[in-house]
Order: sequence, then structure tokens, then C-alpha cells
Amino acid sequence: MARNIQSLERAAAMLRLLAGGERRLGLSDIASSLGLAKGTAHGILRTLQQEGFVEQDDASGRYQLGAELLRLGTTYLDVHELRARALVWTDDLARSSGESVYLGVFHQQGVLITHHVFRPDDSRQVLEIGAMQPLHSTALGKVLSAYDPVAHSEALEADRKPFTDRTTCDLDAFEHVLDITRARGYAADVEETWEGVASVAAPIHDRRRMPVGAVGITGAVERLCKDGELRPELIAAVRDCARAVSRDLGAGRF
Repeated sequence: MARNIQSLERAAAMLRLLAGGERRLGLSDIASSLGLAKGTAHGILRTLQQEGFVEQDDASGRYQLGAELLRLGTTYLDVHELRARALVWTDDLARSSGESVYLGVFHQQGVLITHHVFRPDDSRQVLEIGAMQPLHSTALGKVLSAYDPVAHSEALEADRKPFTDRTTCDLDAFEHVLDITRARGYAADVEETWEGVASVAAPIHDRRRMPVGAVGITGAVERLCKDGELRPELIAAVRDCARAVSRDLGAGRF
């Protein structure tokens, strides 16, 4: 039988301790509870903290579970329940808008496409489930960056490279875009990622009112825009879809 890796066993025990005990624990408490030397416990905590699995309170120096671990704990909801709840609504959105519909969640440093409904015509299309999109230029990515604190941090720290001459790369300008996104409840991408392509997306929230994904439509600029602006009826349809999925996830009315 293969031997277990001791450091991983200790890290797992440490996470269970933080999950089951008081809200925050000090280094001495953690070390004594697990029978570890303080130096050993501190080394494991430092590694877990660097990976986002543990956070340290600046004032007290105590440790608690980090946002990345909490995110992993809700992966089933983000990918499976979210997609299941969105199936009917995304199909309806594709029919009413006549465009392709995408459902995305924050993953690593980008947007993971978890569901894709083809544009309801006879054109040749490629299924994009599992594809990754950038946070800073796509409508889905901007929504997640605006509403999800972890996605926001990743987008700010990432190399926001230009895909077209319309891509917003400057940090202050990008933050302004996110402010606008939060204020109006949706994000736009008009030829910022792909020439001739426009998108609009809105956030999906769960029963805790936490952002768990985004839904949007993508299509040719000439179909989605009129006089250089996204068509209001398409924006409304996307927002209605996002609200409907959120309600199905228990978020109530927004």
C-alpha cells in the first residue's frame, strides 16, 4: 500500500480543525491541538495562506478558512446545480434573442464556459463548453470581475492584454468599467475581444446572494447593436434570464 504524504495529512487536519472549531484560531492553539511544533504548523499555515485556503486576521494574527477553500466547497453548485437550473431559461433566451447563449463561472484566472446554447438557426457552430474566456474584455468576465471579489482581484493582477483596439487595459479605466457594470446590472463587450462580435451578460446569484456565475448572449455586432449601442430589448432579456436563474437558486427577487 502506498504511504500517505505526512505534510498533506497535516494540512488536511489543519483545515478540518479550522472548519470545526472557533471562527479563528491562533498558531499556538492549532499547533497544540494537532500535536505539532509551532515551526511546523506555521510552515503549513503559510503555504495554505499563499494558496488562499487560509486567511490570517491582521489585528489578532489568528487564522480562519480562506475564500479559495470556500470556493472549492461550492464547486458542485457552481458547475452542476447552476447548469441544471439554467437549462430551461437559457434555451428560452436563445429562442427569444436569436443568439448564442453562454453560461460561465470564474475558474482560475478566467471564465469557464459551463453551458452553451447554439444560436437557433441553421448556421455551422462549434460547442464551446469547457472553453476559457478572459476576465477583462468579455461581458461574462466583466460581470464576474464586478461582483465576485476573488475574480476582481485576479482581473486586477492579470496581464490585461489588448485583443482589439477597443480592449480596456488601463487599470483605472477597467475599474471604471466595473463600477458601471455594478451600477446598471450588466456588462457589455462590443468588439473588445473579437472583431465584429458583441456580447452582453448579467450576474447570477445563489440563495446567499453570492455571485456564482454569469449568463450572456454573443453575436454579430450588426445584430446585437443599433446605432453603436446594444439593443435595449436584448439587455432586458439577458437580465431577465439571470434573475430567473437566480430565483431558481433561491436568491429571491433582485
